[in-house]
Amino acid sequence: MTEMKRFNKILLLLFMISMMVACTKDFNEINTNPHGFTTASDGSLFNGIIESMVLKGDEQFYINNEILYKQTQLAAVTKDAWGNFTIGTEALWDNYYKTLPSIRELEKRYDAAEPSSSINRMKAMLDIVFAYKTFKMTDLFGDIPVSKAGYGFQDLEYLHPEYDTQRDIYLNMLAKLKTADSLLSDTAVEAEPFLSFKAFDKFFKGDVMQWQKLANSLRLRYAMRMVNQEPELAGEVILDVLENNRPILVGYDLASPVLESACLWPAQSGFKNESLNWSFREHNGLRMGSTLWHLLSINDNGDGSGIFDPRAYIFFEPDGNNLWSAFPQVPDLTTPSSGGVPYGEHRDDAGNFNIKGDNCNYSPFNYFLIRDQDYMPIIFITGAEVHFLLAEAYFRGIGVPADRDRADIEYMNGINSSVDWWKKLSRTLQLPLSALKFKDVVSIPQNLNAASVLNHFGSWIATTDEEFLALIYTQCWIDAFRQPWDAYALARRTGLTPRDGGPLNHFRMPYPPSEYQYNSTNCNAAIARQGGDSPETKLWWAKK
Repeated sequence: MTEMKRFNKILLLLFMISMMVACTKDFNEINTNPHGFTTASDGSLFNGIIESMVLKGDEQFYINNEILYKQTQLAAVTKDAWGNFTIGTEALWDNYYKTLPSIRELEKRYDAAEPSSSINRMKAMLDIVFAYKTFKMTDLFGDIPVSKAGYGFQDLEYLHPEYDTQRDIYLNMLAKLKTADSLLSDTAVEAEPFLSFKAFDKFFKGDVMQWQKLANSLRLRYAMRMVNQEPELAGEVILDVLENNRPILVGYDLASPVLESACLWPAQSGFKNESLNWSFREHNGLRMGSTLWHLLSINDNGDGSGIFDPRAYIFFEPDGNNLWSAFPQVPDLTTPSSGGVPYGEHRDDAGNFNIKGDNCNYSPFNYFLIRDQDYMPIIFITGAEVHFLLAEAYFRGIGVPADRDRADIEYMNGINSSVDWWKKLSRTLQLPLSALKFKDVVSIPQNLNAASVLNHFGSWIATTDEEFLALIYTQCWIDAFRQPWDAYALARRTGLTPRDGGPLNHFRMPYPPSEYQYNSTNCNAAIARQGGDSPETKLWWAKK
C-alpha cells in the first residue's frame, strides 16, 4: 500500500468516526433532540447541513472583507491586502466538501425509502439547500467536483472526483430546484417522519410554502445569472416560474409591504454568529467607500445633510469626529490613512459606544451590523432581489414579453421592499453585552424613506435602455450589501454595477492549494478546460 493510499484510508476512518458524533459547535439548541432522534437521524444530519451555511470566520475575513467588498466596491479596503486569500478558499472548499457526505447519505436514505409526501418534502428541502451551496461554490470557482463528489465514504473510487463544468452544474441544480418545487406542491396532510423532521428546519420551521418560494426565487436568480450564455434556457426557466404562477418571495404586494426573505436568524436558530465581529475587528480595514456613498448622498457634507437614502444610516456611521467621510475608492499617495478601532468590542458598553479610536478618519460599517451576533441574519435572498430580477426580465423580455410598465412596477417594488426591509431589520439590532439597541443611538430622519430614494433613482430618469438596466442593477447591488458574493456575481454578469476607476478585472477565486495536492489530475484538467486558474479567468456565464 502506498503512503498516499494509507493516508486516504486514515482520513476516511477519521471522517466516519466524526459522522458518529453529534455537532456541538453553534446550533446548540437544534442539536438538542426533542423527538428522540439518534445522532444519525435524518433530522440531525439535516441540522449539520444547515449549520454549514453559517458563514465561517476565515471566509468572511479573507474572502468577503478582503476581496469581495473591494472588487464589488460596496465598500473600500483602506490598507494593503493581507494576501492570504488561500486561507479563505481552503475554508470554502473544506466547508462544502465536508458537508457533501451528509447530503449523499440523506439522498441514499430517501431513494431507499417508501415514497410518501413526508419523504418528498424532506428530499425537496435537502435539494434546495444543496443547490444553494453548490451555486455559491461554482460562482466563486467555476468548474468544481459535484456529481461524483461526496461518495468517498461509500466507495474509495470517488476519493478523487472529476470536475463538472459550470454549465452542467447550473443545469443540474436548476433541475433540482424545479423538482423540489414540484415535490413540495403535494398538499397531503403532514405526517411522520416529516412532523418530527421539521423541528430541525431552522429556515422556515417546516413551512412548505416558504420553501417553495425559496426554490423558485433561486430559479429566477440563477436563470438570470446564465442569461448571457444560455438566453433560451434562462428564458424557459423564468417563463415556467411566472407563467405557472409558482410561489416566489415577495417584497411588496402592490402597495403593501410583505418583506419576505430567506435568512438564518441566529437567535431563532440556536447559535451566536461570533465570527462576524471577529472578521471585522481583526481585519479593521473596511470603511465606507466613495462609490456607494455617492449613491446614498447628493454631496459630501460631513453633517449628513446630503443623505437621501436611509440605508446609509444602517450600513455605515460617522467617523471618529462624528462626520460622514468616505474613503476614496481609488486612493492615491496623498490619501490619509484610516486609523481607529471602530469594530472593537469596547463599544458594546454604552459609555464607550462613540469611542472609535485615534484617527478614525473615515466612516466605518455600522457597529450594530457587524457586532450583533443574535439578531443580524445571514441573508440568502430577499424579496427585493426577486423584484429586481423580475424588473430585468420584463424590461428585456427574457422568458416573458417585454413590458416596460411592468418592469417599472417591479423596480419600484424592489426599492420599496429593500428600504423597508433594512429599516425593519435595524429596529431589531442590539449589542450582545450591553443590550444597547440600534434605535437608542441611531436616529434616521423621518423624511428618509423609499420615496426619497425614488426621487433620485426613479425609472423616469433613465433616457436609454442601458441607463434603466443600470438603475436596476444599482439598486440590486445596494440591497446585497451583506451578500458581497452575490453582488460580485452581479458585477461579473452585467458589467453595469456602480464602479470608480477601471473596469472589473477579477472574475473568480483560484482553487485552494490542497486541491492541487490531493486531486491534482482532475484539478489540472479543469484549469486547462477553463483557460487558467487566475482571478482574471472569466467564468462560463460572465459577461464577455
